[in-house]
Amino acid sequence: MAEEEQNMEAIMGLIINGGNAKSSAFEAINAAKEGDFTKADEKLKESDGFLTEAHNAQTGMLTDEANGDHAKVTLLTVHSQDHIMNAITFRDLAGEIVDLYKRLDNK
Repeated sequence: MAEEEQNMEAIMGLIINGGNAKSSAFEAINAAKEGDFTKADEKLKESDGFLTEAHNAQTGMLTDEANGDHAKVTLLTVHSQDHIMNAITFRDLAGEIVDLYKRLDNK
């Protein structure tokens, strides 16, 4: 596979997995809102799995960069990093919201 294609595959992996992680985290909040904490926990775990996949793609890109294989930074590359940062932030916040719903349910 050509170097440019590998870079595009990694970028798309970041965007797709970041979007999926955020969607799963949002589903966790909705499940907690409905009182389905088992599903909420499953969705948070699912979100974590997508973030792990994204992290692996990102690590590959960083390793290449550290080894002197510099990728061309495009707007799409920056966009993929935005997706990951937003997904991580949203996942963290979703975990807090699910915990809050659990506490409210116990009272």
